[in-house]
Amino acid sequence: MEKPVEIAPLTVADLPDVNAVVEQAVMGWNLPERVKRLSLPSYRYQTADLAHQAGLVARSAEGEVVGVAVWEPASHEPVGAEGSVFLLHGLYVAPAWQRRGVGARLLAAARHVVCGAGAAGLLVRAQAEAVAFFRAMGLQELPVEDEKRDYPHRFFLACASGKTGEAS
Repeated sequence: MEKPVEIAPLTVADLPDVNAVVEQAVMGWNLPERVKRLSLPSYRYQTADLAHQAGLVARSAEGEVVGVAVWEPASHEPVGAEGSVFLLHGLYVAPAWQRRGVGARLLAAARHVVCGAGAAGLLVRAQAEAVAFFRAMGLQELPVEDEKRDYPHRFFLACASGKTGEAS
């Protein structure tokens, strides 16, 4: 990473900047333009979302929001972990800041917060283009056991030391 970023808790005041980062990231996905445009509203965060979601933002030295990680309590999806599990709802980095360590810093910081709260870990449902990132971060890839139920690119980042998926 060329320039340092500061990681801070996500606040309501951050939402316009966060949604700008989300839009930039989504528009860079390898999907038809129409699909991106139609699905984009479902990726934006609203004030009401923060009642059940938590997150972190990455800020440049100039104070610009360049990335965001958001998580929420997961449903009872089996991941082979004992204890509560959180779903990483979104991990977005502005295109100009991608491949500079911002996503890795956000993921590590999210893990620290979730694990500090006593959870078993983070469940990730990754976009196909993000699979290589989560593999490189050492997350445990979860098998698809039921194609009708299971998201195809699921990963788990465990809190307990010594387990697969630990990122320090």
